[in-house]
Amino acid sequence: MLCHFRTLIQRQEEIVNKHNDLRRMVEPTASNMLRMKWNATAAKNAESWANDCILGHSPKTRRQIENGLQCGENLYYASVPKSWSSGIQGWFDERSDFIFGKGPDEDTAIIGHYTQMVWYKSYEIGCAVAYCPKSALYKFFYVCHYCPAGNLLGSSFYSPYTPGNPCGDCPDACDNGLCTNPCAYEDEYMNCRKLLQTYSCQHKTLQEGCKGSCQCTNEIQ
Repeated sequence: MLCHFRTLIQRQEEIVNKHNDLRRMVEPTASNMLRMKWNATAAKNAESWANDCILGHSPKTRRQIENGLQCGENLYYASVPKSWSSGIQGWFDERSDFIFGKGPDEDTAIIGHYTQMVWYKSYEIGCAVAYCPKSALYKFFYVCHYCPAGNLLGSSFYSPYTPGNPCGDCPDACDNGLCTNPCAYEDEYMNCRKLLQTYSCQHKTLQEGCKGSCQCTNEIQ
């Protein structure tokens, strides 16, 4: 049991460290890239979906963690066992087809795994793999959940982080190019910054829908 526990811990460390190493390697460099850490609830959700052995993304209702926080999802399928590092690297290598601020260099290029991996505010991760013997082609289903979710539609869809000097937005909370000061709250409204120009955080609307902007003044949000 102790050996199995150590193996699980080592696997978690491999996944987290690989993601953080690659998040440090983005081009252009990022001024607000958060350091990732493991989330046990996200891992359980990923395991639950992997065990279903379904080719395709899980419903959003199966990608929620504490406080109802929504998570994103990357999937990887293999006919033989692969290391987590190789699968994660495969997602990251999609950057060769990605132009920062513009999107894929060709209409058919797949870049969503990469942009989710390097989404600046996705700082919690949980992953799992399942053996699916009844699957005709792929026998191993790899699933990672990223919290909060990235790849959000809007002006920042093809700008998954703010370009600039590493830790430029978090000079007092930096670990080798990654920020260590995430905001624990999310804005429910897309226009919170604009609302704050007119109303204060004492306003009921902002208290309910702009918790991130109101609660986090020095954190990355």
